[in-house]
Amino acid sequence: MKKTLKKITGFQLFLPIVALILVLLFNMIKTPDFFKITVLNGTLYGFMIDIINRASELAILAIGMTLVVASSAGTDISVGAVSAVTAAIICFSLGPDQQNYQMPYLVGILLGLLGGVLCGMWNGLLVAKMRIQPMVATLILFTAGRGISQLICSGQIIHVEKESYRILGSFIPKVPLPTPVFVAAALALVTWLVLKKTALGMYIQAVGINRRAGRLIGINSQLIIFMTYVYCGLCSGIAGAIMSSRIAACDANNIGLNIELDAILAVALGGNSLGGGKFSLLGSIIGAITIQALTTSLYAMHVTADQLPIYKAIVVVIIVTLQSAEFRKWISSLQGKRPVKAKAAS
Repeated sequence: MKKTLKKITGFQLFLPIVALILVLLFNMIKTPDFFKITVLNGTLYGFMIDIINRASELAILAIGMTLVVASSAGTDISVGAVSAVTAAIICFSLGPDQQNYQMPYLVGILLGLLGGVLCGMWNGLLVAKMRIQPMVATLILFTAGRGISQLICSGQIIHVEKESYRILGSFIPKVPLPTPVFVAAALALVTWLVLKKTALGMYIQAVGINRRAGRLIGINSQLIIFMTYVYCGLCSGIAGAIMSSRIAACDANNIGLNIELDAILAVALGGNSLGGGKFSLLGSIIGAITIQALTTSLYAMHVTADQLPIYKAIVVVIIVTLQSAEFRKWISSLQGKRPVKAKAAS
């Protein structure tokens, strides 16, 4: 029995799944119709649909953040600002004309994603080549990214008036689930296939565990770290396109604001070590859904947006404590002392 319990609790996704279940149970108690899903004009509505919809861009960012953390043992705190840069490029390219786009829709989206990739390349260059600490390196775009967005849009909020621009952030006609859910699922599947069907996943883990050892066995550590930051930039661009589509505009001050904190939390909640190495994409996605469910429940309890970070900070402290090696040693020492006490009592 003890071996079975230890095997279950040792499972990497045990903590993320338990956390998600606890949050969902809390919501079910607080809101009896929480799991109720209704169909209106062929479209699904309900709390759960809203959670997976709103968690989609966070899950996309968490995928990129997971690879960055795994390879460099550091975080990319610029993902929110890069999303804002992408949104600005897309809206500036497509223009505010209500009748026609200034250029083809797909070209505008690709230009925005290219902007995200270039931002990722900049971060990757600083971290991989210049060997600047990841948080310090990405702090540059975290600080300057929204200013770049303002420059692109000339300090204005550009509204894209065409209704078709909203499809990416809302619903495809006659499709019951929101479009962002399909985008997040497709990205997760493609990422998983690439990591599993090639040696890239193993290389990322090897570099994250020991960069020097990886280099000695022939792995180009700099290239691996660079690629993960580029991919994180791409993920930020995709998330920025969705965020912009939701409001049909680019708002440099608010798009992706503080979402980098949620992305890091999703990675931690997903059972991934923030010290690099072994990682779980599924865990990060579960973490993103858990955070969105927590956010939804807190808003339902009339917690204001200003107070929300306090509760999230409490969750971060609990997660980091549970993942701490010292905490696990302390728990093991307590378990080891129990038989000794039993013998002394006998």
